[in-house]
Amino acid sequence: MANTAQARKRARQAVKQRAHNASLRSTLRTAIKKIIKAVEAGDKTAAAAAYSENVSVIDRIADKNIIHKNKASRHKSRLNAAIKAMAGTVAAPVAKKAAAPKAKPVAEAKAKAAPKAAAPKAKVEAAPKAKAAPKTKKAV
Repeated sequence: MANTAQARKRARQAVKQRAHNASLRSTLRTAIKKIIKAVEAGDKTAAAAAYSENVSVIDRIADKNIIHKNKASRHKSRLNAAIKAMAGTVAAPVAKKAAAPKAKPVAEAKAKAAPKAAAPKAKVEAAPKAKAAPKTKKAV
């Protein structure tokens, strides 16, 4: 138990601050769950809308050091990747790129390549290194 008036006050403040932080953490989890629910529903436009609404909540809580900024970034990245992986379209400007020729997969390229004659490689053994003489202290 706190012995001084200052320590008692800090204990009271810590209880209040912990309750406030718990509330913010709950808000964060709710925001993330809203996005996940929209993704699982399968509607890409609704998921994108939920994401854009709740990203500010995630950032705001990270700014208050309730969670680390990298954790917030990780959440946003994974949620955004889940939305992008969904089938469907989102009303967003899409710039058309020139169609680049697709590269053949590596397995096909190796299969079509002429088989090379495998020559046995000679093992080269390195000569053992000589150990350096131990340093001795000079008598002064």
